[in-house]
Amino acid sequence: MNDKREIRGWVMYDWANSAFSTTVVTALLGPYLLALARSSPESISIFGVPIEPAAIYTFAVSFSVLLQIPFLPLLGTIVDYTYLKKRILLTLAYIGAFATILLFFIRVDMTFLGTNAAIVLGSILLIIANLCFGGAIVAYNSFLPDIASPDRRDAVSSQGFALGYLGGGLLLLINLVMLTVMDDTALAVRLSLASAGVWWLVFTYLYPRPRLKQRDPVRELPPGSNLITHGFKEIWNTLNNLYRKYPQTMRYLISYWIYNDGIQTVIVVSAIFASEELGVAEDKLLILILLIQICAFFGALLFGRIAQRIGAKMAIMISLMIWSGIVIYAYALLYEEWQLFILGFFVALVLGGSQALSRSLFSQMIPSDHEAEYFGFYEITERSSAIISTVAFGVAVQITGSQRIAIVTLIIFFVVGLLLLSRVNVKQAIIESGNDPSGVVL
Repeated sequence: MNDKREIRGWVMYDWANSAFSTTVVTALLGPYLLALARSSPESISIFGVPIEPAAIYTFAVSFSVLLQIPFLPLLGTIVDYTYLKKRILLTLAYIGAFATILLFFIRVDMTFLGTNAAIVLGSILLIIANLCFGGAIVAYNSFLPDIASPDRRDAVSSQGFALGYLGGGLLLLINLVMLTVMDDTALAVRLSLASAGVWWLVFTYLYPRPRLKQRDPVRELPPGSNLITHGFKEIWNTLNNLYRKYPQTMRYLISYWIYNDGIQTVIVVSAIFASEELGVAEDKLLILILLIQICAFFGALLFGRIAQRIGAKMAIMISLMIWSGIVIYAYALLYEEWQLFILGFFVALVLGGSQALSRSLFSQMIPSDHEAEYFGFYEITERSSAIISTVAFGVAVQITGSQRIAIVTLIIFFVVGLLLLSRVNVKQAIIESGNDPSGVVL
């Protein structure tokens, strides 16, 4: 534990995979699919129901998250019962990276498919990549209690998120240069999407693969059982234990599920909102996201320091107050391009910190021999939280045609999440899970 070489390998996976979440999920794929849909001579429909072009991407993200609900907790159980933690992380990362690279071939002139089929294929590749992204994160997060002692987890988790924002920002800078110097904008976007997959693949191979150590399984399968059947049984047992043995941990998960709902939706829809409501050009949008990535690097480290003084829970609560202000500002006051850059600074300030500290705080509240299993539920909480908000956002856009009206609903998730988090007794949660609260700032 606290092996510097292994910690470097671990935090560098954040550097590797953040290229996907930044370039693909946040910046380029949403507007690109929107542009494809608007260039199509035929309307897009699912089971005969016409779909607004601006809603296609959010519905694809929601479906990818829906698939993760049964998959991730089962995956976490498999990780706990086998020697496959590291192999699962690497395999899912490689598959997700290759699916991302294939986005290069999605273009408007796919004559053998047609534009609508290209949009569907692009959505399918997104679903595959996002599913693998979430699965790899389960195995990745479960390494945190293995590599860092309780008093070091806030700092290590914050370092991971900080490097993730820095790595994602660096690739985005490269993408911005391509979009600026290349005459063929569509080709530049496709190259940028593929570059995120290459980045994810190469840095996963260079750093986590040689540096992360394989752990022994923390538990053994009962005689006569197999991973699948016992895995589903353990999902039920985990839910039961959360309710009966670890009520404070369950309360925290519920609060996290709600407030992270708002955070994930901001990440998913921010690029489309800026281009639709404010008419921000793609190159300026990338500059904004790049600045957010750079500021988020410092924001994650800043909130890591704040947590060392006042505790992770209080630091997260402060971030949620800022998130609430961000939503109010976006709905009521955001009408000019320059205002978007002011808003982006505050988003960056809280983005990495709230996520990094949420992860490290949860790692203190779970039993030491069930890390991957509980992180499976944590990741489901994170990923499934986006279902309600993104579907609600998509439906609101479908009904009103306005993303500004849709975004005002997000404040509910931040305020309710903040109120529920305030009622979580962190010390009691740590003790209930069998861990020692000594050294943890409460």
